[in-house]
Amino acid sequence: METALALAIEAAAAGDVPVGAVVIRAGDVIGRGANRTVRDQDPTAHAEMLAIREASQALGSWRLDGCELVVTLEPCAMCAGAIVLARLDRVTFGAWDDKAGMAGSLGDLLRHPQLNHRPEVVAGVMANECGDVLRQFFETKRLSR
Repeated sequence: METALALAIEAAAAGDVPVGAVVIRAGDVIGRGANRTVRDQDPTAHAEMLAIREASQALGSWRLDGCELVVTLEPCAMCAGAIVLARLDRVTFGAWDDKAGMAGSLGDLLRHPQLNHRPEVVAGVMANECGDVLRQFFETKRLSR
């Protein structure tokens, strides 16, 4: 989670919402991502999507079985869908997202009983640290208006 948090801080420095993600396999980071939606003007450039893409390229496969995604914020619907389709074994996240989270907050796409794949979900890892980075980012945005 510390690596994902460092990526989130990099995203904030670039003006994006501070979310960072890594994909891990056998203890090695094989994919990294920091939000780039504003920087790239791409609504799909979420940290999770970028980390999944990099991991898939590293493995030469879209199937990421045996891999874990670690992300600083609960995944949204788009990212949760990609996680399920990529067949990730586990998702570990930091802060809950009451407005868009799809791992238990707003809904639970990751563990939907009708889907063909349901990763294990570990929630709240370093939640305070991950949440603090988000709060500070949005407080700064509000003050600069």
